[in-house]
Amino acid sequence: MSNPRPPPDPARRPFPVTPRVSVAASLLVAGLAAWLALDAPLARLVPESGGLAVAREFFAAALRPALDYEAPVPAGTPHILAQALAAARRTVVFATAAMSVALVLGIALGFLSTSAWWSGELSGGAGPLRRLCARTLGPTVWAAARLVIVVMRSVHELLWAVLFLAAFGLNTAGAVAAIAIPYGGTLAKIFSEMVEEAPRDAAWALRGAGATPLQVFVFGLVPRAAPDMAAYSFYRFECAVRSAAVLGFFGFPTLGYAIAQAFENLHYREVWTYLYALVALVLAIEAWSGALRRRFVA
Repeated sequence: MSNPRPPPDPARRPFPVTPRVSVAASLLVAGLAAWLALDAPLARLVPESGGLAVAREFFAAALRPALDYEAPVPAGTPHILAQALAAARRTVVFATAAMSVALVLGIALGFLSTSAWWSGELSGGAGPLRRLCARTLGPTVWAAARLVIVVMRSVHELLWAVLFLAAFGLNTAGAVAAIAIPYGGTLAKIFSEMVEEAPRDAAWALRGAGATPLQVFVFGLVPRAAPDMAAYSFYRFECAVRSAAVLGFFGFPTLGYAIAQAFENLHYREVWTYLYALVALVLAIEAWSGALRRRFVA
């Protein structure tokens, strides 16, 4: 029978600052230091009289979105609501194409950037191939894949769009690649971490039954991480829709292009019509992805 634990010393008090409080305090101090270093006083956020009038006019237009164009348009121009629906459809097409490429990149690089397929007992016994993977091949491929992922994620999709726009002009494939590259890197990083953190019970059972390393990885680890991977993919698709809309400011025919044109002409009611179309689109995708998650993932 083990000895009972001694009672706590009443004279000894617990440390008053927990690790969470320390982290929160550090972040707060860092934020204040960054704010002071940027020399950004709050007084600069108050608009002048002219800017205040423009802001008032802009936000007042939110209560009266345009149901028709605010200026004459050429004959044959679609109705503004039809224009908004067409721009929303093109936004979804851009996002879907980009996510299709990003998923392929994310799954491939996610596999190469996880150590679950070459290190540890899950990868098999102590044969020569196993030793080669553990000592040379696996770490080399892992490091190279991690480096590629870092490069892909380090450049924002807007910067990729600027690079492709300068190199190839107003090219649809360039817009898709501008979203797919950073999203593919992000998916690869998250997918690899989800596989690393997946429960190992099924994998151990398959390993004990004599399954090969590939079978252990595909049938033991990936299915345990698949629900989280699918849920995160749905979230990234919502983000891709917003990124595709923003690419419209570069001239691509998405909702952002319609918003930019209306704003340049000071047609604020039209701006809010397109903004509400974007909000409705994101809400519809959120409802659709939520229904799919509840049906197939949960």
